[in-house]
Amino acid sequence: MTTNLPHKIVISGSGVWTPSNIITNEELVESYNAYAEKFNSDHASDIAAGKIEEKPLSSARFIEKTSGIKARHVYTREGILDIDRMRPKFTERKEGEISNQAEIGVFAARKAMAAAGKTAADIDAVIVACAYTQRPYPAIAIEIQNELGINGFGFDMLVACSAATFGLHRAYDSLMSGSSKCVLAINPELVTPQVNFCDRDSHFIFGDVSTAIIMERSETCTSPNSYEILSTKALTQFSNNIRSNIGHMSYATDVDPFGWDKLFHQSGRKVFEEVSPVAAKLISEHLASLNLKPQDVKRFWLHQANINMNMMVVKQLLGEDVKDETIPTILDSYGNTASAGSIIAFHLYNNDLKKGDIGVICSFGAGYSVGSLILRKR
Repeated sequence: MTTNLPHKIVISGSGVWTPSNIITNEELVESYNAYAEKFNSDHASDIAAGKIEEKPLSSARFIEKTSGIKARHVYTREGILDIDRMRPKFTERKEGEISNQAEIGVFAARKAMAAAGKTAADIDAVIVACAYTQRPYPAIAIEIQNELGINGFGFDMLVACSAATFGLHRAYDSLMSGSSKCVLAINPELVTPQVNFCDRDSHFIFGDVSTAIIMERSETCTSPNSYEILSTKALTQFSNNIRSNIGHMSYATDVDPFGWDKLFHQSGRKVFEEVSPVAAKLISEHLASLNLKPQDVKRFWLHQANINMNMMVVKQLLGEDVKDETIPTILDSYGNTASAGSIIAFHLYNNDLKKGDIGVICSFGAGYSVGSLILRKR
């Protein structure tokens, strides 16, 4: 944990790129149920013999009650609703073309740079932090750095749904150490290619988005809307309850490189029961380290994975009676956007805070991992 250090570090701008394509729960359910009925019919004998399990049907009501999600933005609709495909269809780009992920990262980065009043010449570090990168190397961050004309260095990091906050921690550390003067942290969450659209319990969870944050020392900040970072805190503890096994080892193990276990899968109930208390405890302890209480916080920008999980975290922190404006939710229209959710919430719901107001950005997810930043409006 970092606190009481000599330099003041601020968030001076944020940006969000939102895909224009939307898939509603109703559309997703219609497609999934048609797939499930066809699967059950095609495998009726094996199902009857107990060799494989029948695919259960879904409903829009089930999805909303389970998650709070009503719709999600996706990079492309093509292929997702096709019951003979059940995955998005991308055209592979040539090595000389900008990658999909770098492209959406650039879109968000330019918005954040404009908000902070920064040009490429002002920035000397680029961090891409997200749940998945579309290739191991060269780093997406370096590709974005090149596309924007930024000198300095860039690197990618993966921390699943906590990637955005952990990326901001690394930006903070870089600024505190003096190795950077202005950092661009980007979360290009292109998640739908990793979704198992054939699984009732997870096919509705994720959407695509890209977010970006500009972080710098206070003395260089000219933004009219900025937040001082008072402290950062992180925690990890190993769990298999959220997992994706995709990776280069599949080539050597001769297994199906696109089998169900290579896609996102989780033990949802266990995650719900285990992660929420850990997140609430970390936030409470983090605030206490600055002699703050949860009641002192004007706004919690929480990870946007599941509305019920967020309500459990807030209930443990604040009790029953909590105003919606205290914990803004974007789940209903964006779905779970992996690590980007808390940054979307921050971007959309921070302008109304007054000087001196305290806010907390917190993400939690696979690992398990939890990361938080305590902010004060300048």
